[in-house]
Amino acid sequence: MTPLAFIHDLQWDDLPADVQDRTKLCLLDLIGVGIAGRQTHLSRIIHAYAAAEHHGPIRLPFDDQTASATGVALAYGMTIDSIDAHDGFNPAKGHIGCPLWPAVLVNSATATGKEILTTLAMGYEFGARCSIAQHGSVPDYHTSGSWGAVAAAAASARLQRLDPETTRHALGIAEYHGPRSQMMRVIDHPTMLKDGSGWGAMCGVSAARLAQAGFSGAPAITVEEQPDVWADLGQHWYLREQYFKPYPICRWAQAPVEAVLALRTEHNLVATDIAEIEIATFHQAIRLACATPQTTEEAQYSTSFPVAVAAVRGKIDVGDLIGQALHDPAVVRLSKAIKMVEVDHANAAFPLRRYARVTLVLQDGTTRQSEWTEPKWEHTTPPTSDELVAKFAAFAIPAIGAARAKSIVEIVMGLDSFDGNVLFAALSGPVNHVAHGQQADP
Repeated sequence: MTPLAFIHDLQWDDLPADVQDRTKLCLLDLIGVGIAGRQTHLSRIIHAYAAAEHHGPIRLPFDDQTASATGVALAYGMTIDSIDAHDGFNPAKGHIGCPLWPAVLVNSATATGKEILTTLAMGYEFGARCSIAQHGSVPDYHTSGSWGAVAAAAASARLQRLDPETTRHALGIAEYHGPRSQMMRVIDHPTMLKDGSGWGAMCGVSAARLAQAGFSGAPAITVEEQPDVWADLGQHWYLREQYFKPYPICRWAQAPVEAVLALRTEHNLVATDIAEIEIATFHQAIRLACATPQTTEEAQYSTSFPVAVAAVRGKIDVGDLIGQALHDPAVVRLSKAIKMVEVDHANAAFPLRRYARVTLVLQDGTTRQSEWTEPKWEHTTPPTSDELVAKFAAFAIPAIGAARAKSIVEIVMGLDSFDGNVLFAALSGPVNHVAHGQQADP
């Protein structure tokens, strides 16, 4: 099947049953992360900006404000990205769902639930191949928004029912104008720029609308000049190869977090037992070098701080990365006491595998060392549906209450039997901005 045919002709019944299930779980996870993201300063800024500068009738998810399709795509993509807990794709070193789902949402006013899910599944397959094609053809490591813009344009073209030639122009516009932002620049200097996903979503939505109006675009190189990448469309399902994140931090820091949690449990340790921590890992994880973060973004793009949180609290959740939690003296002490060492073994495996080995130096001078550890919930050892529903609940209930969270789970898991408006209604209405440890009324 050609890429253009795949965009428009894929049907829900073409998907294997496990891919259908994975599509629903990816959607639920993205919605949950977006709910948690509404607690961030980043989300407050971008929602206000979208409402003020991108006037339109579409309600921003979990907000009372409205904006245009492009404004909602921008704000929602950035909101999901503001809590670094959404699914990812190792070959891309990035995230397909974050720029894709906002584009699906804003183009689905008249879509059935089944069509929403089918478009999302198509977009994951399209985005995976765009990312592989781009990373295989350019030397720079660009953010997910760059190739995510093309996936967002593909989803928009399908839902807008563009003809094949207009779709081709939409893909070309999106690729040309997609945010080719340098990922390691924001790793070295963590700010609200994040992974470019909101900008990519906005670009893809804009590209489809421009193409529909007659605006022309150069052919998308990632789609048209690397046929080997696209040869297995409809046969190889990259949706099966998305990982999920148990913690709202960069994936590169999650292996040492797992190692510390395991050592803490195995040896019955508490934070005061630990004098120093040494982390052996790959180059990119070492670049996450902010030991004393002052913002949520700095805390998420750090290796030492989340590891220290795990050592002190035995867990990491959204509240551990916001506000006064960043200044916990016990966490800051350990974060400053972490040494990171780059090793060839971990470098050679990256990006398909993300390894870390942790050594704890205890106060009495003895050491405890982990095995080589990988992040939890890789696609080879995926979470169960119950585990992902539990993650959704942990992210959503503090902001929207248990009853509303349960309703969203039921809608998403049965969306192939519902009208799309049922989902939109569930996403309407603001969240409660709550302090860590509190939750909304049921």
